[in-house]
Amino acid sequence: MSRESMDLLQGTLDVLILRALTPEPLHGYAVSRWVRERTGGTLQIDDAPLYKALHRLEKAGCVEAEWGLSENNRRARYYRLTARGRQRFHEAEASWRRYAEAVFQVLEPA
Repeated sequence: MSRESMDLLQGTLDVLILRALTPEPLHGYAVSRWVRERTGGTLQIDDAPLYKALHRLEKAGCVEAEWGLSENNRRARYYRLTARGRQRFHEAEASWRRYAEAVFQVLEPA
């Protein structure tokens, strides 16, 4: 199977972002890098959809943002999960695990 990047299925971006932010606050580029590294480059997030999703999650109360300095000493917005964001992540994670299990069951030989 090719290691080329894949398009994200609709609805996956939010759960990937929420998962990336679970351990610690990150700026947008770090979220994108975390997903890329965690998936061995299979999933890559373009800037426009990433920041649109981050703003949507912020508006929904799932993340909060504050300005800070990046590793390169540049000003960057750092996003962190709120209690609502953690709850939403756990709900989405359970749903995705059920979905993935069902797909794997279909893919298994009869």
